[in-house]
Amino acid sequence: MKPFLILLISVILFSSFFVGDDFCSAKNSAFQAGESIDFNIFYSVIGLYVNAGTANFSVGLEKMGSKPVYHVIGNGTSNSRYDWIFKVRDTYESYIDTATLQPLKFLRNVEEGGYKINENVTFNKVVNTAISNKGVVKIPACIQDVLSAIYYARNIDYSKYQIDDKIPFSMFLDNEVYNLYIKYLGKEEVKTRYGKFHAIKFSPLLVKGTIFSGGEKMTVWVSDDANHIPLRIESPISVGSVKVDMMGYHNLRYPLSSMISFR
Repeated sequence: MKPFLILLISVILFSSFFVGDDFCSAKNSAFQAGESIDFNIFYSVIGLYVNAGTANFSVGLEKMGSKPVYHVIGNGTSNSRYDWIFKVRDTYESYIDTATLQPLKFLRNVEEGGYKINENVTFNKVVNTAISNKGVVKIPACIQDVLSAIYYARNIDYSKYQIDDKIPFSMFLDNEVYNLYIKYLGKEEVKTRYGKFHAIKFSPLLVKGTIFSGGEKMTVWVSDDANHIPLRIESPISVGSVKVDMMGYHNLRYPLSSMISFR
């Protein structure tokens, strides 16, 4: 698993998930077509954070055959001044059934330094398989890709959980199924580069890989309002640490009522 946009997607999706009947079929009440959210990614080795890149997540409404779907796109780009060190141009796409918030198709086009990957996954919900250029994998009936999970997760009723509750979920990535969980840490105020917010706080269980050591070392804050948008993510990585802040938004479904003050 490589860094940058996959880092941002991973930390956001881990920020909230649950199991039970609703895991396979949820009604969207948190976002709408036309929504767009911007993020800045900051990197630090010696305690001073520099703006290393940006990311954007947007939602459109389309049809796949006769089925209406949300077409979600995530783009990540390193800042041009750092391209000579590590150039990043990432695009992720997910086509999500509007009725169930289950993914039907997932596309991944990654260019990070010398690493490139093109992935095209179709989810067959009849026989529960994921079909990609790497083969066919049997999957659970209830699963998300790394991008659809962000939007599915935003529709959770957080009032169901107590502090330190572990909330399990399944995710498909790199032709594998991961069974993970997040730990709910309650609510608090968080000050970001965009402003100060009432927030919901989590710590995800991370998969050990090239940038993460695994465990519960990451912290995620999402807005404590009906939008449930990611506000800040902090985590140590193999070298240094990263911080991701929401820096702008357009066409949210509800007012961002969790905001206490701007900057």
